[in-house]
Amino acid sequence: MSVQTHTLANGFRIVTEKMPGLQSASIGIWVTAGGRDERIEQNGIAHFLEHMAFKGTTTRSSLQIAEEIEDVGGYINAYTSREVTAYYARVLGGDVPLALDVISDILINPVFDEDEIEVERGVILQEIGQALDTPDDVIFDWLQDEAYPDQPIGRTILGPEERVRSFNREDLKRFVHEHYGPSQMILSAAGDVDHDAIVREAEKLFGGLQARVANDPILATFQGGERREVKTLEQAHFALAFEGPGYCDNAIYTAQIYSVALGGGMSSRLFQEVREKRGLCYTIFAQTGAHSDTGMMTIYAGTSGEQLPELASLTIQELGRASEDMSDAEVARARAQMKAGMLMGLESPSSRAERLARLMQIWGRIPALEETVAQIDAVTTQGVKEFAANLAGLAPAALALYGPVERAPQLADMLKGRAA
Repeated sequence: MSVQTHTLANGFRIVTEKMPGLQSASIGIWVTAGGRDERIEQNGIAHFLEHMAFKGTTTRSSLQIAEEIEDVGGYINAYTSREVTAYYARVLGGDVPLALDVISDILINPVFDEDEIEVERGVILQEIGQALDTPDDVIFDWLQDEAYPDQPIGRTILGPEERVRSFNREDLKRFVHEHYGPSQMILSAAGDVDHDAIVREAEKLFGGLQARVANDPILATFQGGERREVKTLEQAHFALAFEGPGYCDNAIYTAQIYSVALGGGMSSRLFQEVREKRGLCYTIFAQTGAHSDTGMMTIYAGTSGEQLPELASLTIQELGRASEDMSDAEVARARAQMKAGMLMGLESPSSRAERLARLMQIWGRIPALEETVAQIDAVTTQGVKEFAANLAGLAPAALALYGPVERAPQLADMLKGRAA
């Protein structure tokens, strides 16, 4: 793995990986600030700021930003998560300097034109409306809020309408000043890239930024709770979450293998028992998500209101059963799925650049793939059973229900049966 890293004097970090045989590259800046870095009165502003990134700088109009990248056949985009905001481009190798120049311009020289703010405010309000009309978007927002009530990490990334309507130019500038310092940025590139050339360009573009002390986000505390809303929908949406390990906890690999075996594919326990044998749903899955200091193991299913009680009961039974009879074959299959998914996903430069940035944010270094594979291989069946037993008996839980859910059991009643 030809990964190279460099840190400028002001704390700006650079990580690249040359991928032989490729003629394209992915390059971007990952800012280590997202939804969980917002104060309550700022909820939604990280996402608003991301939208404003392409609305013009002191040297380029919004149209020029798009044209310069598309004139060379590339594309440029951005996204906001709870822990990061990313601005990235995919271009041919020879156009990496152009892409870096455009992205740096977006980050360093935004205009925040008042008219453009109003236009984008309307776009975001439409985005919020669309999300509210999408039950499986709504239910995961509710689940996050119940898991982490009254905490930044529990709030929605889009923010509430009333706050989005109130944001102004000064609010955007304030968030940039607070969270867009050089030590809070990671330049990551993969594919047909030249590390030394990127470092030289980064020094010119970002080396003059003044170093700032980054504020640590408020530590998350998983509390758990329940939210349900009865509404006339075709399906009852069921989402159940348990506290899991964060990225920095070695148990993260055990948690991921457990969730794959429980509900990560067509051979998983939940898929076979709930869908294939009982026909209670079309979609059911389990997944493990993690942040720097906390995580969640989530189960989601969509079913009819009449069959929801049976689905909920069966799901809890499977949680308890996994702690008793999870087999070596199931763990081996989940381990293989996890390794293959990771390695197959890294065949694109975009996935590589994303991974490099995330690892640099979490660890401050880039662990070799072999190191990660070794940690996956080190997970034992007994370790998975012990993790399952903790979920089945001790881990706090959160529940969100949406649709024809009148007959759904209460969370407390469900949890009474999870270790039965």
